[in-house]
Amino acid sequence: MTGDVAVLGAGMHPWGKWGRGFVEYGVAAARAALADAGLDWREVGSIVGADTVRGGYPGYVAGATFAKALGWQGARVTSVYAACASGAQAIDTARVQILAGRADVVLVVGADAAPKGFFRPAGGDRPDDPDWLRFRVLGATNPTYFGLYARRRMAVHGDTTEDFAQVKVKNAALGALNPYARYRKRVTAEEVAASAVVADPLRLLDICATSDGGAAVVLSSVEYARRHGVVDPVRIRAVSTVTPRYPTAVLDLPDIATDSAVAVEPATEPFRASLARVAYEEAGIGPEDLSVAEVYDLSTALELQWYEDLGLCGEGEGAKLLREGATTPGGRIPVNTSGGLASFGEAVPAQAIAQVCEVTWQLRGTAGDRQVAGARVGITANQGLFGHGSAVIAVR
Repeated sequence: MTGDVAVLGAGMHPWGKWGRGFVEYGVAAARAALADAGLDWREVGSIVGADTVRGGYPGYVAGATFAKALGWQGARVTSVYAACASGAQAIDTARVQILAGRADVVLVVGADAAPKGFFRPAGGDRPDDPDWLRFRVLGATNPTYFGLYARRRMAVHGDTTEDFAQVKVKNAALGALNPYARYRKRVTAEEVAASAVVADPLRLLDICATSDGGAAVVLSSVEYARRHGVVDPVRIRAVSTVTPRYPTAVLDLPDIATDSAVAVEPATEPFRASLARVAYEEAGIGPEDLSVAEVYDLSTALELQWYEDLGLCGEGEGAKLLREGATTPGGRIPVNTSGGLASFGEAVPAQAIAQVCEVTWQLRGTAGDRQVAGARVGITANQGLFGHGSAVIAVR
């Protein structure tokens, strides 16, 4: 099943460390998205919540939690968990419901109240859980993985710490223009280099923080949008959520070893590249058609990897693309005009939805000082644990 769905509304709760519950952030984002759509909550036929593992059972059934907080009104409800890809999976679920004729209008909400410092495994002893093992056996926090991946890029492609720092400089400059960003201060390459080493070669300013925040979108059929006076809405044209292929030669969280390639040749296409390819095929476009991209910059080095996986440049050419200025405002393909996770931090269920919010504002031409002139096609990309990932393509 393929087809466009309209983005009628987009809304967010600012990212930060607010010390309140995730429900408050999600409800604020939902109300902002509904107001942006010009709709009342009672007009929504279905709600899809992106789950958080924090907050106990209310977090595990986020769809119903947000529906109750907004006021029970009989809407269908779905709750989705896919780690960092939860928000995109929730959008995909909403899209399928609309295309199947199950609902005309669907509200998608994600929010989180993340712990201070770095994420840790869920409680309890689970020796058959790879995520538990990588923390308990190796002591490999997320930044450890980010550092290993950065070191691999340096060894294989010749990236430098100066290249990584320039990613932060770019994203911080854009985050300074975004009222929803947690960090709204420009930084210099010298400030990145002077920040503390966290996981060599990455420093504190190379790595995204954990944050509180919320994001929401209101989706509808294109016909419904036009009946309500939105003649040329932003439309979601593709959502890719494919899994990796065996065997893989590159380590991805939470795995602590690569698949064996002794008897089987590695897959010809990396996992993240396959996410983008399937989205391009479904949308009937290619990377050359993109106006803007929002990618999952858990670290500065990982943003460079996404350039290659999205087909914005060839393998090993991510740093070159950055140095040429192609991914900055005014360049050929601006990346992370929102400021990215570098400026927001991780509010896990909300971040893939927040990416779609930014692309929506860019395609509407309402992104203010961050606006990419003439933006018509945008892509979002992220990756979660256990083979979860996504790419979303929106057009206007």
